[in-house]
Formats: sequence, structure tokens, C-alpha cells
Amino acid sequence: MQTLPFGSWPTPITSEQVVRTAARLGEVAVDADDVWWAESRAAEGGRTVLVRRSPDGTTTDLLPPPWNARTRAHEYGGGAWTVAAGTVLFTDFADQRLYRVVPGGDPEPLTPEPAIASGVRFADLSVTPGGQVLCVRETHTASGDAAEVVHEVVAVGLDGTTEVLVTGPGFVSDPRLGPDGALSWLQWQHPAMPWDAAQLVVRAADGAQTVVAGGDGESVVQPTWAADGSLLFFADRTGFWSLYRWRPGGEPELLCDPGSDMAGPQWVFGASRVAELADGRVVVAYGRDGADRLAVLEADGPRELDTRYASFAQLRAQGTAVVCVAGGPTSKSEVVRVDADGGGVEVLRPAPQDVDESFFSRPEHVTFPTTDADGVTEAHALVYPPTNPGFRGPDGERPPLVVVVHGGPTAAASPVLTLGVQYWTSRGFAVADVDYRGSTGYGRAYRDALQGRWGVADLDDVVACVRWLSSDAAPEHLRVDPDRAVIRGGSAGGYTTLAALTFRPGVFAAGASHYGVADLAALARDTHSFESRYLDGLIAPWPAGEAVYRERSPIHHVDRLDTPLAVFQGAEDRVVPPEQAEMMVAALRDKGVPHAYLLFPGEQHGFRRSENIRASLDGELSFYAQVLGFDLPEDEGIDRIEVVRP
Repeated sequence: MQTLPFGSWPTPITSEQVVRTAARLGEVAVDADDVWWAESRAAEGGRTVLVRRSPDGTTTDLLPPPWNARTRAHEYGGGAWTVAAGTVLFTDFADQRLYRVVPGGDPEPLTPEPAIASGVRFADLSVTPGGQVLCVRETHTASGDAAEVVHEVVAVGLDGTTEVLVTGPGFVSDPRLGPDGALSWLQWQHPAMPWDAAQLVVRAADGAQTVVAGGDGESVVQPTWAADGSLLFFADRTGFWSLYRWRPGGEPELLCDPGSDMAGPQWVFGASRVAELADGRVVVAYGRDGADRLAVLEADGPRELDTRYASFAQLRAQGTAVVCVAGGPTSKSEVVRVDADGGGVEVLRPAPQDVDESFFSRPEHVTFPTTDADGVTEAHALVYPPTNPGFRGPDGERPPLVVVVHGGPTAAASPVLTLGVQYWTSRGFAVADVDYRGSTGYGRAYRDALQGRWGVADLDDVVACVRWLSSDAAPEHLRVDPDRAVIRGGSAGGYTTLAALTFRPGVFAAGASHYGVADLAALARDTHSFESRYLDGLIAPWPAGEAVYRERSPIHHVDRLDTPLAVFQGAEDRVVPPEQAEMMVAALRDKGVPHAYLLFPGEQHGFRRSENIRASLDGELSFYAQVLGFDLPEDEGIDRIEVVRP
């Protein structure tokens, strides 16, 4: 084993490797004996392809280029397609119209060209027994005013006729038709987000309407009709998103509460963490200590299935098995079928594995003390120690630390193998993926601890993580060099990155913001419909709380910013417009802070094109190499990013 400075270790996990094997798995569907799934392929510019796996194991792509099964509803999408009896219904990204296609045929439009380009969007698709497409329709106006966007539940016939079923609520999702013809859906009203307060409503076949659960202080997600006419759903009235069953005329019955969140925040349509098997048994997924469990509900409680995976999503029943997207510390996400009795796993769509497992760093879930926010005084992280079988760091030195700040900010760190993390650890960095307060997985109180404190509590937590990992309180093999800690994040994580560098000076040696928020007021004024009132809870009501927005916006306090910063931005980002990045870059230039800026034409909120993913990843590494003072491996041919200096 050779000794080289941390950060400079040669590794097979290059940016080319990261994008070459990158295909984001989306929704899964079961259609009789066939299994379908969606793949967003970076090598094809992020285009979402639908894949069918036949019972004999053959796989077939549906939708050749340029077709792209992706919806812009809520800007984050989800639920853009469905399949029934071999017929696929989908929303195409280019025009957001609904299309119908059968394998071997050409897509045929069901809805007309909208008057405003991409102004009518469809999501959360399912097919009714009568052959209609039940879905959410999002309609925009010529003014572009987020407050004027209309969200409705509609049924679209195969002849293109459209029937409006639910209109009036600010937002709707999860329209589902029960076996007796009852219609259920979720609804919520700004300023609440769906993870703050969402109602589950059922309209019986005779028109009688019932609010089953949810409302002020209670969030309901992922309602699913069971074959017996009961309704399964997750609600957080216990303090965690737990599983309930409701029968018409009765009250919700608690089925499972493992003391941790069983579901997550509704950022995208079409999520599923519960499935009813053909024999009536229920399979669920839930988290604990930073990793998921898959379990069958039995009379005496959940029976966990023993698999090598630590994350489960998109649960769909197929007979007495569950089909889902699963991943673990040594396996990227793949589509699998798990037998509910023996727990045997059949991999239907394997994840490409081109790197020896000895290069993979395994995450360790840690809990560390932080400041007090409504009695919540601890935060969490998944920590990855530097790992490379061929290299070690110099004696007596601790590794540099990359603090990863996830977006949302209600998202959560995932233990699934991500080469984007291993890109750093295999070079000699430690990585801490921080579940700061506000993250999902630890219950309502933990999530609500960020209410009114975004830009305060999250900063306390990332700083506390660095201090804990550099102290004797941390296990020795996880300890890091506090003088070489850097911070990176995208979207909301980008805001925490910018804010930490601005308002907590001296903690980090450098940072990287990927499409991060620099001006909270600009975000409140200019963002899209779904998030247009999100900051009312995280910061303060807008515009009454304008002073608080200014106080917490890095752009207004660049006089405090003396830490080198790299900024990466998509030119067509509607969630965080590029003007915010450019305002920050201009301020950095005027103040003389070393910085780098890459703007990617054609990219939206999150980079999907392989060349841009590579450029941002290698650019960030090059930036840190220049700031921290280590050499890049010569044989990778990494371009040296231009660092603007005083």
C-alpha cells in the first residue's frame, strides 16, 4: 500500500465512471406478468425511457428518442406514466401532453396542444376500469403568476375528452379509484406544504364526501386502495408517518408504527412504500438508524425480510411477491422482486458494477449533539471514511472532510451506493452526509425543528458535525482534519452551503454550491407554484417577514464571506433561477474572494446531461485541489477549473 496525500489518491471511480453507469430509476409498474420501470439516462441528456421486462427475462425499451416520459408538474414531476393491459399512457417532456402508445407502435396524443407552451401538465397517472386516465392536471396562465396556476383531478378518455372530477383546492395529488367506484385524493392549501398538512378525502360513488384524515398539524401521504374496499395510507398523527387502514363508515385504524417514518415528503408524484399482495397481506418499508427495512405485516407485528439492501422504494405487488427499487451500501439502485415468504430476491434490472467493492466506503450512521431547537438537541449523519485498497494517507494526518448537505430541506441521506460519494472517498476524503434538523426519517418533531429556523438550525448542525468528527467523541476511524473541511450542496443544500460559509466563517476551508439559493427573497418572489409559499414556514410569511429574509440571505452579507467558493448552475432552472447564482458570483468578484463559476446551457434544476455532471464533479475536485493544495491524478486528464482570484 502506497502513501500519498489525502485527496490525491488515484481511483477507478472517475467522473466518466460516475456518468457511464448513471441511470436514475424512477417509477415501477406491474402489468400482469410484465414488470415496467423508468430510467433517466444521463448519457441521453437525462431522457426518461420506459423499459418492459417480460416473464422470459427479456427487456425492451419503449419510447425511442426524442420521446421523454417526464412531467413538469410541480417542477419536480413524478407519476408521468402508467401501463394497463400492455398500453402505456405517458406525459412527454417536450410539450407536456398526454400520449398513448402500445409496444411497437407510435405515440398518439390524447390531449390537444396547449395555448401556452408546456402550459398544461399531467401527473400521477392511473387507468380506471373504464379505460380513462385518472390524473392531476396543472394549468398555467399567460401571466406566469404562480398564484394563478390551477391544480385539478381530471379523467381523460382515450378519445381525448376530459372530465374535471376535483377542482377548488390549492393542490391535489394521488387520485385513486377504489374497487367500489369511490374516488380518493389528497389536497392541501398554501401556505402549508403537503408534509405540513394534507387531507385525505374520499368521495363515494353516491357523491357523499368524507375527510378521512389530515389537516392542520397532520400530514397524509400515499393513499392506496385495498382489494376489500379499505384504504391504506400513511399519517403522522403519532409523531411519525405510520400506516393506517380506513374502512367506509369507520375511523382510521393504526396498522404499523415502528417509531420511525415509514414514508417521506411528497416532493414528487407516484411514491409508494406500501403494497397489498394477492393474498391480502401488506408489505411495507420503513427506516431505522439511517437504513430501510422491508417487512410483511403479521398479526403480531412486522416481520422483516432479510436482504442485502438498505433502501426500498416504488413497492408494487405481483402475486405474493413485491417488486421495488432497492439499493444498499455496495449496490446502486436496481429493480428487484422479493418473495414475501422466504425473502428470496430476484434481480430484474441489475445495476452495472464496474468497480471492485474494495474501493467502496461503507456508511456509518452517527448521532451528535447540536443546539436546542424546541427540545431537539441532536442531529444525524451518514459518515463515509476514506477507502482505497492501494493507498493510505501520511502518518499522523487526518483526512479532509466533505460535508454533503442534501436538498429539500426535508430530504434525507441515503445509504445506497452512490459513485458520486465514492468519487470522493476513494481519493482520500471522508464524507459526512448530514441529516440536519428538518430532514425526514426521524419524525415530525425533528422535521418541524427547522420551521422558522432555516438558515439557523441547519447551519448549527453542519458546524456541529464538523466539530464532533474532529473531536475525541467520534470513533477514531471517523475522525477528520477540521482545517480541511469543505461543504457542498444542491438546491436547498446549496443555500445551507452558502449560508454556512457566510454566517459561520472559519469552519470550512471551501465550498461548492450547485444551483443553490443565494437570495431568499428572490426565491419567495420568483419561484414556481408548488414552492411559492414554502418559505412562509421555513423562514417567515412573505412579504411581512422581509427583514428576516434579508438577514438570512447570503447575497446581502458578502462582506462576511472570505471562503473560496465554486458555483455550478443550470441556465434554465425555474426553481432557483440563474440570476441568483450570478448575483453571488458578482459579489464574490467585487469582494475579491477566490471563486469559480460554471453555467450549463439547457440544464434545469439538477444536472441531467452526462457532460455537465462530469464537468461539475471534476471542476469541484479541481477547485478543492487548488484551495487545499494537493495534486490531481495525472492519468485522469481532469481539466483545471479557472479560479478567479483577487
